[in-house]
Amino acid sequence: SVSPHTLRADGMAGLLGAVLVLPQGIAFATLAGLPPEYGLYTAIVPCIIAALFGSSWHVMSGPTNANSLALFAMLSPLTMAFSPAYIQMALVVTVMVGVMQWLIGTLRLGTLANFISPAALFGFTSGAAVLIGIYALPDLLGLGAASEPGARALLQHVAGQWAWTQPAALAVAAVTVLVALALRRWRPHWPYMLAGLVTATLFAWLAAGQTAGASFANLRMVGAVEVPWPRFSVPQISLSSVSELLGLAFALTIVALGQSISIAKAVAARSGQRIDANREFRGQGLSNMVGGFFSSYVSCGSMNRSMPNLQAGARTPLAAVFSALLLLALVAVSAPLLAQIPMAALAALLLVVALSLFDLPRWRQLIKLSRTEFGVALATMAATVTIRLEIAILLGTLLSLMSFLYRTSRPAMRTMGFDSTSPDRQFVVIDDAATSTSANVPPLPECPQLKLLRMEGEVYFGATQHVADTLYALRHVPNPQKHLLVMGKSMNFIDLAGAELWEAELNARRATGGDLYFHRPRPEVISMWKTTGFTRLLGPEHQFPDKRTAIAKIFQKLDPEICRHCTARIFWECKSVPGP
Repeated sequence: SVSPHTLRADGMAGLLGAVLVLPQGIAFATLAGLPPEYGLYTAIVPCIIAALFGSSWHVMSGPTNANSLALFAMLSPLTMAFSPAYIQMALVVTVMVGVMQWLIGTLRLGTLANFISPAALFGFTSGAAVLIGIYALPDLLGLGAASEPGARALLQHVAGQWAWTQPAALAVAAVTVLVALALRRWRPHWPYMLAGLVTATLFAWLAAGQTAGASFANLRMVGAVEVPWPRFSVPQISLSSVSELLGLAFALTIVALGQSISIAKAVAARSGQRIDANREFRGQGLSNMVGGFFSSYVSCGSMNRSMPNLQAGARTPLAAVFSALLLLALVAVSAPLLAQIPMAALAALLLVVALSLFDLPRWRQLIKLSRTEFGVALATMAATVTIRLEIAILLGTLLSLMSFLYRTSRPAMRTMGFDSTSPDRQFVVIDDAATSTSANVPPLPECPQLKLLRMEGEVYFGATQHVADTLYALRHVPNPQKHLLVMGKSMNFIDLAGAELWEAELNARRATGGDLYFHRPRPEVISMWKTTGFTRLLGPEHQFPDKRTAIAKIFQKLDPEICRHCTARIFWECKSVPGP
């Protein structure tokens, strides 16, 4: 609820958000291939709409580095960045992204975002960090723009123009990086990006006033920045370009939704708020649909502003509204000063962003925890740097799904038994016990007639071959156990192929004089068995609610002659059988 207390807290948090987005908006718009004021436009109208119609109380939307880089990488091959045609394409793509986001939320398809794995997103983010650093190089070194788009062409341009590097540009960039990193380390709650820009601008202005400061006077500046009053206009492009932009808009939608839901969840984990993914997508979609008609490019939740907004004490979404309105006032007051910002300082600021995105400690943690996830992240990062970004995201998602399918296609099938060495005869996994016992302790015995097997995982079409091969091997060892009791409480799901597999196993067991039994199959599994008719073939007397009942019933069907000569004696029922 809104009160004077929450309004005061939201106002202070909004002021911080406006101060933070001022340098970010200018830097990210430059990264996106758009004039600086477009980054500020994107921090106003979309920010307000996403806050009022979204799910999160604290997420602030606006320009982000990933969206900016993705937009530039996708549109720059089609036309020259910063050109009127490029700007119109960027606005049309923004409206398309908004429509797709809104449809995903309206059709309640928010769970699709769950299929974008954290490893793929992390790899994309790291690749984006590398590209941000590459694209910042010309301004960082004081060189002219490359004649061709693309990271490779830009690196070739920098290598060819290396001798014309401007020491003044390097000095301004160094001041920006040093001040920003020092403040981020020692005063993390201060607006370190703004401080870096202000310090570097003052440094360049003072140096240019010196007798030997001609090189500083020749530095390329941001130039005049328009006050970002939201102005309605309809983007204009040819109809032939629409079909070409649809694929790019879909890829940008994936990027924006992945970022938005990840940031919303991260902020909600701190605030304790529950996030409605579908409502969040609808809010983001509306913000881009409307923003595209007010000179805004693709926006989504910004971690750089959302976390500080929460930490600054924001109570309601009005903090984002105040942030957008206060940004207008800040730009109106400081527009002449913004024009004096050296482009080398903005490039250095992007370098700081790239350093923070390329999270080296997380890479080290990932390689320790999961080589598979590390491989997915590394492949996605490499694809992000070398090929089109939308393909890189799809590749990372496909690799994650393939690794998941591979893991689920080999469900664990563990041999169970009783620890006859302990007084209470605990039910244990014999496979684990065999590997954990010392060489002097004999392995735990099994019943020669009854195999106890715990099924862990889903038996679906992708896993049936592995399960069938394992079951076949159990039936074709020397002196196989004819009866099989499957512990089914961890078999969460089966499909038609899985039901047919168990029917084939039942027929194979009975053909050799044995049988098949199940302990505590899950209701979902029983429902599928009833649908396919397997329950009728198996018989209700072959399903047991507990292990003691199952063993007692199955023991009556075992060959007493084999039991008489057996030395394992692992069941309690074995005591009733006389020895040889």
